Amino acid sequence: MVTTHTDRAYEAELQELRDKLLAMGGKVEAAIELSVRAVLEREQAIADKVKTDDREVNRLEVEIDSACRRLLALRQPAASDLRFITTALKIVTDLERMGDLAVNIAERGIDLSGAPPLPPQHRLARLAELSEAQLKKALDAFVSRDAAKAEEVMRGDDILDALYLEIFNDLLTLMMEDSRVIRRATALMFVAKHLERFGDHAINLAEMVVFMVRGTDVRHPRSREQA
Repeated sequence: MVTTHTDRAYEAELQELRDKLLAMGGKVEAAIELSVRAVLEREQAIADKVKTDDREVNRLEVEIDSACRRLLALRQPAASDLRFITTALKIVTDLERMGDLAVNIAERGIDLSGAPPLPPQHRLARLAELSEAQLKKALDAFVSRDAAKAEEVMRGDDILDALYLEIFNDLLTLMMEDSRVIRRATALMFVAKHLERFGDHAINLAEMVVFMVRGTDVRHPRSREQA
């Protein structure tokens, strides 16, 4: 449940922060889709758009960061609002890094655009879809303060990791069968790895949502077990 305030100006600032985070998340989702299209369709214009649109992602990062710090300094929020704002500061960092990963994928698309295509990589498109879905669900959990939905994101990472491993093995087999495809297959391996990293960032977002809602730190469970 989102807390409401008698101070309408303060509530408006918090809502603007939520809206900007969703806008940034939406742009990152679009960047994931476009970057993979640039690779699969071998279209440099799409890759160039990803790189251009990343400027807007970076601009929103700066605006959100500034808004969070202003709220902390001027409003001195307490309890749930404080966790919301500090979580937003961390989430924006993950979103910006995801935008950078999309640019990296797009650049691989540019590298591959002039080379002969490899066999269709349907699993790569599926991996991108899963990554986008994980990000969207994590952002929805953040805005609605839904820890249960965040935990769904955390559980869903195993599917994404398994698909990444399948893609990696497929590409490795291609390289073993034909040394001429090594450069192109290696580029696609990097693409798949970047998509797997998207999933890791979505997990980061989900873990921060659980902390924001419940005040419980669920990061690095194995490390805490060994402590």
